[in-house]
Amino acid sequence: MNTPCPAAQVIISIIPIVGIVFAAIVIFFALLWKHNEIKMRISKNTYNPMNFNWKMFSLLSGLCLVGVGTVLSVVFFLVSGFTYELLGGLIPLSLGIMLLIFNKLISK
Repeated sequence: MNTPCPAAQVIISIIPIVGIVFAAIVIFFALLWKHNEIKMRISKNTYNPMNFNWKMFSLLSGLCLVGVGTVLSVVFFLVSGFTYELLGGLIPLSLGIMLLIFNKLISK
């Protein structure tokens, strides 16, 4: 087996760290933007905290999680069979199914 040079191993190991840092920065600024928006709405007396659409959120999140969970479950099952790795796909799949059930219950 041919192992890559040490410089390539360092670069490969840094890629997930850089991705996590960039994601954290994006999330931080999104939350800061939302916070400033809420402050401005409160100061102009137009803030309504009850306008979050739970039905659409649960539908979108449920469909995304079911899709990702199904693909991960199939891949993990084909690669390693019934092992603990299969939980990496079954957990998002079950969360997605629960969100879709919540979507059906909230619509009644």
